Amino acid sequence: MLSLLYQEGPSTEGIFRRSGSAKTCKELKEKLDAGAEVDLACESIFVTASLLKDFLRNIPGSILSSQLCDKWVSVMDQGNNEEKIKNIQRLIEQLPRANVVLLRYLFGVLHGIEMRSEENQMNAFNLAICIAPSLLWPPVSSTPNTESEFTKKISTLVQFLTENCCRIFGEEINSLFGEI
Repeated sequence: MLSLLYQEGPSTEGIFRRSGSAKTCKELKEKLDAGAEVDLACESIFVTASLLKDFLRNIPGSILSSQLCDKWVSVMDQGNNEEKIKNIQRLIEQLPRANVVLLRYLFGVLHGIEMRSEENQMNAFNLAICIAPSLLWPPVSSTPNTESEFTKKISTLVQFLTENCCRIFGEEINSLFGEI
């Protein structure tokens, strides 16, 4: 899924903004959940992007860990960019290994898309607006105002992660997918 998004996402206008067919997404999700083989290359890239966002939303406790929610929300309010990067790296070290691996590949994809934002209209800000709600959510229910403020803070964080992913995850993020 990520490999396909890495290949096709950068040249697809509005990737992650436009939704795939709800019916197709539902059918493919059911097949994937049942362990069936699915050839996503035969589907719209928007379906693949929608499936990825759905997968991320269904990670128990979120990929960024709802236990660290307060720390993630406040990290962008602390210091200059270097301090923010160090604090983010410390938070990443507290995540389960599987989450870290998935985050590296995810931000490798987002970085590749951002690098061609003039073509696909998806700069780091636009990507963050589309992806952030799938990466972290508050551990308890909240008011609409609190939720709106939370979404803005997480979007700012995801934008920063996308713009600085090489410094946060390492330069090898550019070669995670090899020569596709």
